[in-house]
Amino acid sequence: MPATSFATFLIITPVAFFLGILFSLFPYDYPLLWSTAATPASHFDAIETHLKLLHNAPNLIQRILHIMLAMGLVGLIMKLYKPSESNMLFDGGSLVLYMVAVIVYLANIIKGLRIVSDGTYGLGLKDLNQDQLDNVDTSGYDVDTGDSVLGREDNLKVLAASNTILALVLVGVLVLQVGQWYADRTDEQTLKEFKAAEEKELQAKKAAESTGPSVKRQTSGSEGKKTR
Repeated sequence: MPATSFATFLIITPVAFFLGILFSLFPYDYPLLWSTAATPASHFDAIETHLKLLHNAPNLIQRILHIMLAMGLVGLIMKLYKPSESNMLFDGGSLVLYMVAVIVYLANIIKGLRIVSDGTYGLGLKDLNQDQLDNVDTSGYDVDTGDSVLGREDNLKVLAASNTILALVLVGVLVLQVGQWYADRTDEQTLKEFKAAEEKELQAKKAAESTGPSVKRQTSGSEGKKTR
């Protein structure tokens, strides 16, 4: 149990850490994805300034981020060492969701931050002809050159959507970990109740065995007196 609790701590701590970062980005992402009002140009400037600050952060901050990322993987691997049925269900699902978050971070977030930091936006999907659109993959990159064809607004919306996906995936990891804790707690309570019922049954049997012979002896003695 102590090792399992420590591994759970290694999982929940980085997940909560990343959710805090994503929540701090939510005021920037909300107008891009959820607001019906037109997004002003000043908001795009504010987003770019913030993302450039994140991308050009000192190496110490980037190392802390990657340490937290590795911590979650270590915790999941520790819990999946010699797995039980509960581990395979809950921790296996947590590992899948966590790896989805890592892939989204590597494929979308890092590329998007580099584009924003460099300012090398594409023409935008609206300004491409049909031949150019046919040469674009689902993530908005040219298949031949590997350059992003998305414009400034589209790139920022992709980053905002990626942040939303990361938040949902990480919340899923927390839900699975809480579900495992609840399932283990229910199993422990059921096992305690079962053991308590067994002990009561054993005590009742012992009490019946101890009182049985004395009753027979008393009846046999009384019968002997009557015959006399």
